[in-house]
Amino acid sequence: MLRRSMLVALLVLSGHVADADAQPIRDARRGELLYSTHCLACHNTQVHWREKKLATDWASLQAEVRRWALLSKLEWSAYDVEVVTGYVNDLHYRYPLPD
Repeated sequence: MLRRSMLVALLVLSGHVADADAQPIRDARRGELLYSTHCLACHNTQVHWREKKLATDWASLQAEVRRWALLSKLEWSAYDVEVVTGYVNDLHYRYPLPD
């Protein structure tokens, strides 16, 4: 039993056991990295705050992220679209998340 406790302690200290908050942090960082790398050159805050914006809720924002990823031939996964949508939503829109 003591050996098992020591092993668990070593795994936690070495970072091999993720805590519950690690995934959202990684998601936000990935969303920010993808957006900064592939979108920011054309999309400044003025794009997000224009009067005739196409994104009016979470679903339409996600559709726009997906559309532009496809048009830009980025080959993003559904996960990539999701984290970029989340990042842009947190940064600019604050639309309620779907259930």
